[in-house]
Amino acid sequence: MDRINMVKQPPDPEAYIQLRREGGMSGKAIEAATIGLKHSLFCVCLYDGDTLVGMGRIIGDGATFFQIVDIVVKPSYQGQGLAKRVMAELMNYLDHHTYTGSYVSLMADTPADQLYKKFGFNYTSPRSVGMAKMY
Repeated sequence: MDRINMVKQPPDPEAYIQLRREGGMSGKAIEAATIGLKHSLFCVCLYDGDTLVGMGRIIGDGATFFQIVDIVVKPSYQGQGLAKRVMAELMNYLDHHTYTGSYVSLMADTPADQLYKKFGFNYTSPRSVGMAKMY
């Protein structure tokens, strides 16, 4: 794992799209990826050499609402604690940039919900449920 380097800036949009697809997530239009990555509040990328192998981002307004998105690790690198490493960096950022009453959310796929529980996240149901609309 010591060959994995951490970079705290958004990845190249094409590498981002490829990593999402390899990780079983939806693809994104290159234009959307370019704009969205640029507007991240915080981003952590893990590289093996020049290859993007994992990442996570925080988006939001920077004060009242934050959302953790794009937690993904290339399948051939899973099981090495890389997602946990990404989450630890994201949580460190949040620990230093949130305020009393700040709301931090994420959408959890299973079994990743178990990782997020370790970082203090709880299910919101039945009080509220996640909703989404995809274009």
